[in-house]
Amino acid sequence: MDRPFIRETALLLLRLVLGVIFIAHGWDKMFITGPIETAGQFSAMGVPNARFSAYAAGIAELAGGGMLILGFLSTIVAGVLILLMGAAIFFAHWGSGFFVGQGGPEFVMVLIAALIMIVVFGAGRVSLDRVFADD
Repeated sequence: MDRPFIRETALLLLRLVLGVIFIAHGWDKMFITGPIETAGQFSAMGVPNARFSAYAAGIAELAGGGMLILGFLSTIVAGVLILLMGAAIFFAHWGSGFFVGQGGPEFVMVLIAALIMIVVFGAGRVSLDRVFADD
């Protein structure tokens, strides 16, 4: 196999996996746990404007995950989600140990690293970004 095929396949797989993860978390905030309960959790963690933040996080994760899957505005979406995940580390995971089982940030750190790959390398050829590109 040639390198471009491997690179493009890896970027597509990364976007798909990230998209599914973010959609699942956004779906939970909006429809399973719900924004009111999520706002209560956010408030207990000290998140400012907890109700607004709960809706914003849920919508950002749902829409952002979908946009990553489609490869639409991928670098911008990945940048926004990096900021959101940074806030998650600060408010929800800081001081809780390192491992997920302790409430630590290890999973969120992996998400941030994966999102950085999208920011640096873009969405790849199999994306709406590529369809709408000028070149």
